[in-house]
Amino acid sequence: MALFGASFAVAEQGGRYWEPGTVNSATDRPRVAAKPVARHKATTQMHHLILQVNTNDVAAMNLALNNATNVAQYYKDLGEKVKIEVVTFGPGLHMLREDTSPVKARIEEMALSAPEVSFKACGNTQERMHKAESKDIPIIRQAEVVKSGVVRVMELQERGWSYVKP
Repeated sequence: MALFGASFAVAEQGGRYWEPGTVNSATDRPRVAAKPVARHKATTQMHHLILQVNTNDVAAMNLALNNATNVAQYYKDLGEKVKIEVVTFGPGLHMLREDTSPVKARIEEMALSAPEVSFKACGNTQERMHKAESKDIPIIRQAEVVKSGVVRVMELQERGWSYVKP
C-alpha cells in the first residue's frame, strides 16, 4: 500500500511512474523508465487515448491531466501523432464546469499548449445537475458537450481507441 501511495503521489505531481518489472535486484528499488528512443522512421500511425473522469476528486482530475500531458509528450518525442480525449460524466463533470472546476486554469493552459488533447462533458449529467440545482450548468469553453459521456467512451472504444481510467 505504501508503494501505491508513493507512486500515486508522484503521479499527481507530474512525476515519473514506477513500472512493474523494473526492479534492480541489487538495490531492490524501482527504476525510472528511460526516455523514449526515436524509432528509425517516424510512423504515420495515429494513436488514440480516452481518459475517463467520473469522480469529483481533484487528485483524480490532476492525474488524468498528468496522463494526458505525459502521453502527448511521449509521442511528440517519438515524432508520432496522438489524439487524447478526456471524457467526463457523473460527479466528474465538475472538472469541466465553469463554476466549480478546481483545474480550470490548468485546462486553459493545456488547450493552448496541447491541441491534441480535447475535453468532453456529458450532456446527460449536465441536465441532471441542472434539475438538481435549479440553475444552468456552465461548461468551460475548452470543452464540448456530448449527449452521453458513457456512450462517447463506448463509441471511441468501438473505433479502436485505448481506454484508461486514471
